[in-house]
Amino acid sequence: MPWSLTAKRMPDAVMKSGAIVEERYVYEEEAHLTVRKTSLFFAGDGFTAYDCKGELVFRVDSYGPDAGDAGEVVLMDASGRCILTVRRKRPSLHQRWEGFVGEGGDGKKPLFSVRRSSIIGRSSMTVEVYTKPGEEYQIEGSFGCRNCNIFNSEKAIVAEVRRKVDATTNVVLGKDVFVLSLKPGFDAAFAMGLVLILDQIYGSDEDDYADGSLNGNKVGVEPTSEDSSSNPSP
Repeated sequence: MPWSLTAKRMPDAVMKSGAIVEERYVYEEEAHLTVRKTSLFFAGDGFTAYDCKGELVFRVDSYGPDAGDAGEVVLMDASGRCILTVRRKRPSLHQRWEGFVGEGGDGKKPLFSVRRSSIIGRSSMTVEVYTKPGEEYQIEGSFGCRNCNIFNSEKAIVAEVRRKVDATTNVVLGKDVFVLSLKPGFDAAFAMGLVLILDQIYGSDEDDYADGSLNGNKVGVEPTSEDSSSNPSP
């Protein structure tokens, strides 16, 4: 049975080590969010994310076809409170994005940054957490194909993006609906912020990665049974 995001939270000591954006989104149990694009026409056009009970957890509103060109996206909770702002840093050699607590980034120090890996022969994204010196993550796979993993510095998977499978028909749904799976102790708001950045960078390039690769970094993980078990009906 999938675990809801309303599951028991982590003990205080673990919460402090796991929270990057907000402690309330760090949970003791593994969690699975169903993420939906609220428009199918433009990358970054808006998202909603539901837990396994069908309750709204996160949302990103769209403000028209030019919203994705602004280089800034705001993640909100179900009530509309701004949790996180992700913003493209310009100029940037490796297409760097930064995340800021709350709404907007002017005058604030970033919580984290995301950039293309600068290591020759490596096709991945590097995530550096400024609030925790030395803490880094790697994103590998194909977000365009909804098939990618987030690894911590110990090379353990802490979050996954997979195509969603309908539990009643066992049919893989379209790319506008996918599952974000979170390992225990990983900040769900942080993970959702990374999803927003990946959508800004790769969301419109799905056809370029039809073979399941991201810049040549092929992956071969099929949708799991956990994907099909989280089937909210928002």
